[in-house]
Amino acid sequence: MTDQPIPAVAGADPVFSPALSAREGAAAAAGLFTEAFGGEPDGVWYAPGRVNVIGEHTDYNGGPALPIALPHRAHLALRRREDRTIRLVSSQTREAIDVLDLDAIGPKGTPGEVRHWNAYIAGVAWALEREGLGPLTGFDAALSSCVPLGGGLSSSAALESAPAVALDEVDGLGLAGGADDPDDAGRARLVTACVRAENEMAGAPTGGMDQSASLRCRAGHALALDCRTGEVEHVPFDLAAHGLRLLVIDTRARHSLVDGQYGARRTACERSARLLGVELLADVAPAELDAALARVAASGGADADALVRRTRHVVTEIERTRDLAALLGDGRRLTGEKLARVGALMNASHDSLREDYECTCPELDVAVDAARAAGAHGARMTGGGFGGSAIALVDDGAVDAVARTVLDAYAGRGFAAPAFLDAVPSAPAGRLSPGRRQ
Repeated sequence: MTDQPIPAVAGADPVFSPALSAREGAAAAAGLFTEAFGGEPDGVWYAPGRVNVIGEHTDYNGGPALPIALPHRAHLALRRREDRTIRLVSSQTREAIDVLDLDAIGPKGTPGEVRHWNAYIAGVAWALEREGLGPLTGFDAALSSCVPLGGGLSSSAALESAPAVALDEVDGLGLAGGADDPDDAGRARLVTACVRAENEMAGAPTGGMDQSASLRCRAGHALALDCRTGEVEHVPFDLAAHGLRLLVIDTRARHSLVDGQYGARRTACERSARLLGVELLADVAPAELDAALARVAASGGADADALVRRTRHVVTEIERTRDLAALLGDGRRLTGEKLARVGALMNASHDSLREDYECTCPELDVAVDAARAAGAHGARMTGGGFGGSAIALVDDGAVDAVARTVLDAYAGRGFAAPAFLDAVPSAPAGRLSPGRRQ
C-alpha cells in the first residue's frame, strides 16, 4: 500500500491489500535482518492486526468486545544479544538502524523517551521487565509488516505482540505456549506488558482489546473478551461456511490515538462514571440507563449533554456486543432472521458511534452508507474512529459489487481511493520459522 493518497475514480477496479503468506512474511523479515545485521536471526515471529466485529470504546469502560485476528501481520526477525543493546530496523527505514540502551529507555516525556515505531518494540522489553518478567537481554530485530498503518486495524498492537512472543521464547519466559497449544493465561500476562508499552512508552491511552486480539484469538473464531476481567470465550465465526465475507474498507483517512480525540472520549467516560458513583460505565445496567442519563443531564456541567451521549453509546454498545456474541454462539446457521439481527446490531453500533460518540468522519460514514445501499447485511466503523476502517458483512458473491459501490461513492465525494481487505478470522501471534535456535 502506498502512503500517497490517490483520488477515487468512478468505475475503477477496487484495490485489495494482500496479506503475506507465512513463507513470504518470514522471507521478508529474515532477508531484511541479514541485510542490516549480518547472519541469521534466531527466528521470525509474527502478530496479526485485528478487526473488531462490534464493541467499540467499551474496553476502557470495562465492557465486552468481539474482535478477530486478521491474516495481515507484522513479521519480526529477532536475534538475542548478550548485552543490553537493542538495534532495530524496519522495511520502511531500512537505510537506518536505530540503537537503544535497554537500561536507558523510559516512558514518553522522560529523558529516555523512545520515538516513533521503536517505542512499540523496545517498549515491550521495558514493560516486561517492569512487570517482573526480567531481566532480559538486548536484541537485534528487523520488522516487515503488511498491516495497514493508520487504518484502525491495530498495527501498533501487532508491533507490540510480535516482540512479546519473540522475547518470551528467546529469553525463556515460558508464557506464550506453542502454536498448537497456546497458553492463554500466559498470553494474558503478555497482553498486560504490551498495553503498558502502548500507554506509557508510546503515550496512547488505549485499553487492552487490541493486544488481546493479536495474542489470544483463534483461527475461525471471534474473541468474546471481557475487558474488565480479561476472561475470553472463543465464538465460532467461520463466515465461509455460511457463504459470507467480512469486507474491510480502509478509508485512507488517517487517524492517530495520540492526537487527543481518543483521550478526550476516555476522559468523558471517566467523568460520567464519577457522576454516577460507579467504577466503570459497564456497571450501569441497561434497565437503569434512562435514570442514569437523567442524573448526568442534571449535573449542571457545561459538558453534561456530551456526557449523556457518550454514556448512552457505551451502555448500549455493551448490550449490543453481548447480544451479537450470544447470537454467534447459539449453534444455529448464520442465515435468515439471525443474519438480519446480526446486521442490525452492526448498523446500530455505527449509528451510535456517529451520533452519540461522535468518532466517525465523512469517509467512514460514506463507506458505511454505500455498503448498506449495495446490500451489505450490516456495516459499521471499526477501531477507535476519527478515520481508519469500516467493515461490511456481505454475501460471498457480492464482495466486488459492494466494494465498487463504495469506490464510486468516494469518487463522487472527491475522497482518496479506499483500499479493501478480506477479514478472515486468523491465528494469534506466534513463530513462523525455526531460525538458528532449536
